[in-house]
Amino acid sequence: MANKCYGTGRRKKSIARVYLVPGNGNITINKRSIDEYFGLETLKVVVRQPLEATSTGDKFDVVVNVHGGGFTGQAGAIRHGLSRALLQVDSEFRPILKKAGYLTRDPRMKERKKYGLKAARRAPQFSKR
Repeated sequence: MANKCYGTGRRKKSIARVYLVPGNGNITINKRSIDEYFGLETLKVVVRQPLEATSTGDKFDVVVNVHGGGFTGQAGAIRHGLSRALLQVDSEFRPILKKAGYLTRDPRMKERKKYGLKAARRAPQFSKR
């Protein structure tokens, strides 16, 4: 394994750059610990899913730079990037991660606003009189 393994993850408007460094399981997101960065327990679980699936939770330190989107999108982006970085560590993880669906980029994006409407599909209020 190389000194650092890298993976880019994306979800909605969020982009995460994930680095795996040999260590003992610390997860740092934007220079803050995961507990400091994410308030919701479910988001912390989402981020740790690839590590748990491959049982490498205590072998690597995870360093993440993430920007754009909201907390949920960022958590999804980190999971995607972490899964890609784990493939660089060992390509034998691929069937496990693929089966769990962590390698698939979630294609759902925000629909664009259309002219004549207030949002993507939200029409202006209608009154008969």
